[in-house]
Amino acid sequence: MEQNSIQTKFFQKELEVNALMEITQAVNNNLPEEDLYKIFEFTLRANLQMEKLCLFVMEQDWECKVQFGTDKDFTKVQMGQACLSVRKITLINQMDLEVTCFEEFEIIIPVLHKDKLLAFVFVKSKGAEIDVDTTFIQALSNIMLVAIENKRLARKELEQQALQRDMEIAKNVQNYLFPKDLPKTDKIHIEAYYQPCRTVGGDYYDYITLEHENQFVVCIADVSGKGIPAAILMSNFQAVLRTISRTAENPIDVVNELNYQLCMNANRENFITFFLAVYDYEKKDLRYINAGHNPPLLMNGKPEIEKLTIGTTVLGAFEPLPFIDMGRIENLEQFSLFLFTDGLTETFNASEEEFGSERLEEFLQANYNTPINELHTKLLKELHEFSAERTFSDDLTFLSCRVNNASV
Repeated sequence: MEQNSIQTKFFQKELEVNALMEITQAVNNNLPEEDLYKIFEFTLRANLQMEKLCLFVMEQDWECKVQFGTDKDFTKVQMGQACLSVRKITLINQMDLEVTCFEEFEIIIPVLHKDKLLAFVFVKSKGAEIDVDTTFIQALSNIMLVAIENKRLARKELEQQALQRDMEIAKNVQNYLFPKDLPKTDKIHIEAYYQPCRTVGGDYYDYITLEHENQFVVCIADVSGKGIPAAILMSNFQAVLRTISRTAENPIDVVNELNYQLCMNANRENFITFFLAVYDYEKKDLRYINAGHNPPLLMNGKPEIEKLTIGTTVLGAFEPLPFIDMGRIENLEQFSLFLFTDGLTETFNASEEEFGSERLEEFLQANYNTPINELHTKLLKELHEFSAERTFSDDLTFLSCRVNNASV
């Protein structure tokens, strides 16, 4: 009898060694997770004479990945706190289970790697005379689950690298959207600042000359959402704007066409706030439309602010637009126009108080004669001091336009 017992134990150990070699070879061959789970199931089911088995693995949540011989479908069962608190091999009949269906097993085996809990194995052998080699089950489970975890981490790393490449491409594409050169002459000086809160953002500004008509267009926009989708939508918007702004007879035609194209391309799932102004050097007037955007601030030869609010609702939400009006300001010779997105006024401090439009207006009035470059530097300093260097939660964009078109 003793000889038979020794031979049985030897045979069992041989099976276990072969099983470990098989699962190791499968890992080295980079087999999919599904195949590794199948090998795991076959090994415990056939070689170790298990009657019932259930393997719960931690992914986004605890999920049953392998089960056989069970009365219950454990893919639809949550383990409960009694099981989740187990950190050493434990007999089920010694536990106070709130999920009683686990009582069909004999043993719960936690699987850990460097103190990190990876899985729980629930088993029941085919007979009382069969010893359950819990150490082997832990080792086998550990090898397989660590391999799967490493595969996931490697896959996640590759996905992150691919995403980063996509973000860099989107960033480069977006940089092409902004005008490469802004005018800096005695007649007109424009400077802009843009800082996305992510690698790419959803803000946009532009300056377009209409030389044959002695006019120029200045505009700013903010698309709902952030990241790559917002950047793609804004790139389409910019392409349409640049195409039609040179041919449309007036700003109303431009805005109506932009709205139509946006509704068609974005299926009314995203919208854009937009401001467009056209200045005519000969007529010395400014025609503009504000489509739900933060009102730009105009100072006409003195530090008094006029908000440019006339226009329509946001673009991309309705087709046709429910209403549209065009603002017109005449006798503009020497003026300053400040355009911005809500990332500026909605900068918050430690007390969750926003910078607000009133502070911005006071700042611009106090710095009416300040050169634009210095103005922007001072404004950024003001924002950082106000926010106590907190990270901006939205894209930050602003543009200053100063025109000196006085008759000689």
